[in-house]
Amino acid sequence: MTNLPPHQLTMTVLMTPDMANFSGNVHGGNLLKLLDQVAYACASRYARRYVVTMSVDQVTFKQPIHVGEMVYFLASVNRTGRSSMEIGIKVLAENIRTQENRHVNSCFFTMVAVDDNHKSIDVPEFMPTTADEVRRHAAAGARKEMRLELMQKTQSIKGMSSVQG
Repeated sequence: MTNLPPHQLTMTVLMTPDMANFSGNVHGGNLLKLLDQVAYACASRYARRYVVTMSVDQVTFKQPIHVGEMVYFLASVNRTGRSSMEIGIKVLAENIRTQENRHVNSCFFTMVAVDDNHKSIDVPEFMPTTADEVRRHAAAGARKEMRLELMQKTQSIKGMSSVQG
């Protein structure tokens, strides 16, 4: 089946004409749907549970993806919480004729494992072992802190606006 450890997953998809936008490139919405599917597959494989999408961070469209290109999604669990997992996804597009590869997208999904009653459930703790995993683990912690800080600032602003009318 695969030689990848349980915290990693790859998926390959050929970009077909039905995925195109009006300029002939792959529509960003189609790519987002595929990214969510990849994040789901990676997180559920790791947790051995169904998962739901909690948030999507830093979706960066670096270059267009063209119809006819092969797209590779490289996903990994970067960090776990009690029931949540950050899934990092790197997207590469390959021109089938020239075999040129381009890094076209990166993003981070936070997925939450759920039980049969749709309640959050504990996931195994992810322990990084390679230098890349340690780097991604630390970066995921920094992103989590930034999300919490942004949420607190947003709630503070909402509180101020309700006082002012």
